[in-house]
Amino acid sequence: MKMPANSLLNQAPSVLNIGIDGFNDSIRHNGGQVDHLGWRPPGNADPVLAWNLARLMDDPRIAAANQEVTQRIINSRPMWEDIALRADGVWSEMKGARLLLHAGPPVAWGDMCGPMHGAMIGAVLYEGWAKTAEQAEKMLQRGEIAFGQCHDFQAVGPMTGIISPSMPVIQVRDATHGNVAYTNINEGIGRCLRFGANGPDVLQRLKWFENVLAPVLKAAVRHNFDKTGGIDLKAIQSQALLMGDEVHSRNAASTSLFFMTLAVPLAATQGRVPQDHIHQTLDFVAKTSQFFLNFSMVSCKAIMDAAHGVPFSSVVTAMARNGTETGLRISGLGQQWFTAKSDLPNGLYFPGFSQDDACPDIGDSAITETAGFGGCSFAASPALTLLAGGSVSDAVRYSQEMYEITVTKNPALSLPALDFAGAPCGIDVRKVLDTGIRPLVTTGIAHKKAGVGQIGAGVVRVPMACYVSAFEAMAQQFLKD
Repeated sequence: MKMPANSLLNQAPSVLNIGIDGFNDSIRHNGGQVDHLGWRPPGNADPVLAWNLARLMDDPRIAAANQEVTQRIINSRPMWEDIALRADGVWSEMKGARLLLHAGPPVAWGDMCGPMHGAMIGAVLYEGWAKTAEQAEKMLQRGEIAFGQCHDFQAVGPMTGIISPSMPVIQVRDATHGNVAYTNINEGIGRCLRFGANGPDVLQRLKWFENVLAPVLKAAVRHNFDKTGGIDLKAIQSQALLMGDEVHSRNAASTSLFFMTLAVPLAATQGRVPQDHIHQTLDFVAKTSQFFLNFSMVSCKAIMDAAHGVPFSSVVTAMARNGTETGLRISGLGQQWFTAKSDLPNGLYFPGFSQDDACPDIGDSAITETAGFGGCSFAASPALTLLAGGSVSDAVRYSQEMYEITVTKNPALSLPALDFAGAPCGIDVRKVLDTGIRPLVTTGIAHKKAGVGQIGAGVVRVPMACYVSAFEAMAQQFLKD
C-alpha cells in the first residue's frame, strides 16, 4: 500500500524561532521563512535571581514607591534660571582647589579612555595650572589634580563632561520640587574639549564662552526670570518631540525653539549688553544645531534628581558612561553606582571611520533616556534613523520596547507616531530583568583617540550586568527575611 506524500516535506518551512537566533540563517538559506521571538529566561537565566525577581515583581512597597517616583517625573517643571559665570562660585569644593568633574561613574587616570585623557589635559591648560600638555599630563599622572563625578555635584556633562573651576555653568531649578541642577555649555561637534581636543583653538573658544557667550546668556535668562521665573525647558522639550527631535541625539527643533526664546529677551538688553556680543551669541547658537543638548540634559537631571531617594523604588534615576564603564543609580538605593564595562555603539560612521575607531560609550547624556527622551522617544524622530541607521519602523519599535520596561507613560511628552501616546516613563530594574530588554540609548560616537571628535552616531544598549548588580542590591536590601 502506497503512503500519501506529506505536503510538509515538499514545501519551504515556516518557522517561529524562540530565543537563540543562531538557527535563523540556515532556515532562510534553505528557502524558509522565519519569525524570531527574542525571548530570554527571566532573571538573566540565573535561578536565584529569577526567584528573587518573582518575589519582588508584585511587591506593594515597590509599586507605591514607583508610583510616587513617576508622579514626581511627570509633575516636574525644570526652569532655566541663571548662568553661573564660574563653577567655583557654585561649588565651594572647587574654590582654590585643583578639582575637575567628569562624566559617568568614578574612573582612575590609568583607566580613562583617550578622549577623557585629552579633555583632562585641556582643562588643566585652560585653568593655567600647567603651561604645556606634557606638563599637564604629568600632573594628572602624579595625582596632583582631584577628580569628581558630575552627578555627585548635581551636574551632568556630555561626552567627557569636564567641568573646571573657571567654566560658566547653566543653572536649572525644578520649580515643582525645588532642587537645582547644572551643566556646562555645548561646544558643537568637531574639535571640542568634550571629545578630548585641547589645542589653542579649543581653549580660545572656551575663553570666548567665559567672556562673551555666558554673560550674554545670563542677561537673557535673568531678563526672563524677573518676569516668568526663567525659561521653561520642559515646554521646549515637549514641543520638540512634536517637531522631529527625540531631544538627545537630535536637537534641531529644540535649538530653533531655544533660539526664538533667547532672541526676544536679548533684544530688550540692548544698551546693557554690547550689540556685537549679542550678535556673536545668536550666530553661534544658530550655527550649532546641538546647542540645546546640554539644556536638555540639565533639564532631565533636575527632573530625575527630584525622583531620586524614594525608599523601595526600583526606578533608574541616572545612567552615565565614562568611556570605560557604564553606571546606574536607582531611586531607592542611594548614591551607589552599579557598573559594567561599556559597549561600543552601533550606527553609521562618517566617511573614513569605522567601529574600530570608536570609543566605548561615553557621557552623561543618557540622563535624557531616564526622563523619557532619547531612545524612549525615538519614535518621535524618524529623521534620526538617517544618521543612526535603521528604518522608521525601527524607531517606532524602539519606543514600543521601552514601554515594556517602564512603569507608566508621561502624558506631558507626546509621541505623534504612536497616536500621541505619552513617552515611556520610569525605567524599572525589575522589568529589564524580567523581559531581557536592555534600555536603548541614542548617542554620538566619539573617536577613541583624544581630539579627533565625533565620528558617527547610533544607538547602544545599557549593559545587562548593570541591572543584575542593581537588582541584587535591591534583593539584599528589600528581602531581609
